[in-house]
Amino acid sequence: MLCKIAWGNVRRAGRDYLVYLLTLTLAVTVFYAFNTISIQVDIAGVTAQNDGMGELLGSIIAGLTVFLAVVMGFLMVYANNFIMKRRKKEFGLYQVLGMGRGQVSVIMALETLFVSGAALILGLILGLALSQLMVFFTASLFKTQISDFHFFFSLGAFMQTVGCLVAIFLVTLVFNLRVVRRARIVDLMSASRQNETVKTRNPWISAVIFVVGLGAIIVAYARLLHDGLPYDGQPEAMGAFFITTAMVVAGTILFFFGLAGFLLKALQSARGVYWRGLNMVTLRQLSAKVNTVSFSMAMIAMILFLAITSVTTGMSLADTMNNSVERGTPVDYTRCLVYWGPSVVDEMNADAAADDAGMRYAVADGPVDMMAASSSDVIDPGTGETHPFDLAAIAGDYMQVDTFDSTPRGASEPVVSLVDLCDAVDMPLPAGVDASILSSLGLAVMTESNYNAYLRFRGMEEIDLGESGYTITSDMGASVNDIYNAVLGQGVALEIGGRTLTPVQDRVPEDASTFQNAMMGMNAGTIVLPDDLAASLDLAPYYSYLMVNYAEGISTEEGDAYIGEYRVYGDIADDAGESIASWGSEATRTTTYESTDSMNGLISYLAIYIGFVLVVACAAILTIQQLSGVADAGKNYRILAELGTRTGEIAHSVLVQQTVFFLFPLMVGVAHSACALSVIIKFVALFGGLTIGGTVGITGLIFVVAYGGYFCVTYLMSKGMVRDFVRTRVAA
Repeated sequence: MLCKIAWGNVRRAGRDYLVYLLTLTLAVTVFYAFNTISIQVDIAGVTAQNDGMGELLGSIIAGLTVFLAVVMGFLMVYANNFIMKRRKKEFGLYQVLGMGRGQVSVIMALETLFVSGAALILGLILGLALSQLMVFFTASLFKTQISDFHFFFSLGAFMQTVGCLVAIFLVTLVFNLRVVRRARIVDLMSASRQNETVKTRNPWISAVIFVVGLGAIIVAYARLLHDGLPYDGQPEAMGAFFITTAMVVAGTILFFFGLAGFLLKALQSARGVYWRGLNMVTLRQLSAKVNTVSFSMAMIAMILFLAITSVTTGMSLADTMNNSVERGTPVDYTRCLVYWGPSVVDEMNADAAADDAGMRYAVADGPVDMMAASSSDVIDPGTGETHPFDLAAIAGDYMQVDTFDSTPRGASEPVVSLVDLCDAVDMPLPAGVDASILSSLGLAVMTESNYNAYLRFRGMEEIDLGESGYTITSDMGASVNDIYNAVLGQGVALEIGGRTLTPVQDRVPEDASTFQNAMMGMNAGTIVLPDDLAASLDLAPYYSYLMVNYAEGISTEEGDAYIGEYRVYGDIADDAGESIASWGSEATRTTTYESTDSMNGLISYLAIYIGFVLVVACAAILTIQQLSGVADAGKNYRILAELGTRTGEIAHSVLVQQTVFFLFPLMVGVAHSACALSVIIKFVALFGGLTIGGTVGITGLIFVVAYGGYFCVTYLMSKGMVRDFVRTRVAA
């Protein structure tokens, strides 16, 4: 009998359960589809290139799903609150007719179970379809070919989705049972006549709060645009960034807190608008609602800001790396050697002495022959066996690029730094860099002969510096290269080592500035000087880069396999046994492309997953708030109908209110995102250009489908509720 009653209630109150069912169905769909990522990468052929990508993506998505399930659980409790508010009188009537609270609780549990089961079935059907389509999306992200597409079902994704749904169901059930058990029958029977208390504020105080909030947001924008993002985590820069973040959060809360009174006062002064139609009723209800939901609107605006920014930035960053990787992979294999500087040597020797360690450190007299140093016996970490490693055996053409520290031995200041060049052309340091140590570091130094050897190796035209020429190389983005281009283009003369130098090029040769395989720019700035001048400055080695193309007859697969199996690690010592350098990063062209594709896929998946769920959460909260408001205002709408107001006019008033509540948080979120994205674009421009044009369509599609869809559902349900109120008046 109880089961029959519960099923009849679900069928009869289907419209009330629509938001709950829709949100839960979307959650199940997304949870299942994204948790099949490990199978998707197998079918798409990604694991053939990157064995660990499926497991990595799967573990990240699984952990993120748990977090998002918690968010959705609280959201479902909020959605269920609307249903309970609408049906308290019904549950009270059950008890008046003789049912015990336990029986009512069973009915509620069964209703929740039926709706959750329906959401699970619908969500899994949609999730199965979406997961099959996502295989093609996965292949396009990782640039692979699908050789054996087949229908698949993931038991692991199914179990995790069911687990999340069960957790949400239990949380919702506990909330429902708590409401019934703690409420008195008189409260349940009179729930429909109890309205939320509305606390009105003085319009002038609200206006002041609104202006203060808006001012805090504007100041936070100005600070962020000026300071930029903290480049290297310096405490001062991080402190300023946290202050800016706190200001924009507080400003957003104050903005919405004072919005109601400000709007009411401003629109009351426009009497032609205020007294037209139902505008007075609409504005009064807007004011009352904003008073009660100001904090939630502020939080929704901030969440929308995070969603917009994460999706747009993530997709754009992935596109940027994809575009820059071709220029950033000039050879088959590169490896870097890092030399110890004077300050580092002193610090490590002091630590070694304190620990009574045997290793001593020293500053190198000159660059190390990396090819010779790469030939050595290596120990297999798995078996402990010793194997010979000879990089020259697979190398064809190769080139070693040597750069030097621009601070002479015994000196405290570099011969030329980024801040010096900015001062010379009257340009500011890139935002975020001015507070970092990068601004005071000197440019690396390279000799003319070494750079010309590099140009010959790359098949490019050599340069002639003469006695007093220089040029600058960099493969970074526009934020840094614009400064270097201005220095070269304006013919800025530099005083180095008692000699006046002038540029021999008018722009940075970006295509001739990459010394190692990488997905983004790594050469932050290297000045090329005449050999005799560089020698006279007494500069210590800084970095060396070994660039190798495999020998003829050695395939890319064979070369990559040889390097991947055995390589030389550890420090390099001089004749005295003191460590002068350590092996740094290495990369083949293949691994760089694979890393780029993997990073693109990872960023894109996380951005879309997080963005979609956050947008759904925000839209669902707004929907529930508006439906609750319409339910509370039912008596008012009935009175308006009795006074002769047409149903269409009442529905139009509801539409205006809901448009404001959906639009204002979105506008604030978009404004926050526009400011943040402008700074992020400049920050990423340090390493390579970032454009958001290609991802605006994707972000817009997410909002049209999720946010706009919920808005339409909200209005349609509200319109139906208004008809019910008016119909009740007519029937009476």
